[in-house]
Amino acid sequence: MTAPLSNDLRLRVVVAIDGGLSRRAAAERFGVSTASSVRWHQRYKKTGSVAPDAMGGDLHSHRAEAHAAKVLGWIEEKRDITLAEIAGRLAVDGHVFAPSTIWRLLDRHGYTVKKRPPMRPSRSARM
Repeated sequence: MTAPLSNDLRLRVVVAIDGGLSRRAAAERFGVSTASSVRWHQRYKKTGSVAPDAMGGDLHSHRAEAHAAKVLGWIEEKRDITLAEIAGRLAVDGHVFAPSTIWRLLDRHGYTVKKRPPMRPSRSARM
């Protein structure tokens, strides 16, 4: 994904539109799409700023995070529960999550792949 265009260019387009140019003419003058000039002008009228919204990031973790206590409780009950089993239990309640989503939830709460504590080294052979 490309980076957003500069705020300077956005502001020049908006000022041109406010100065009397049509949105299409301002877009052609500054070499941007008509849709962008319309969006930037609408944003400016609504918020007073032409700055773009933040890009990227996780927008859906709050859905899984809402079930964190339940999921962590299941792990405490059964230490070797799989991600697919957790997804299945959540699906019964009508909450569909991919195993990878559940893994990211567990990772945020400090859980690792290892399901049991490490074994002590063998005394009879070199490790």
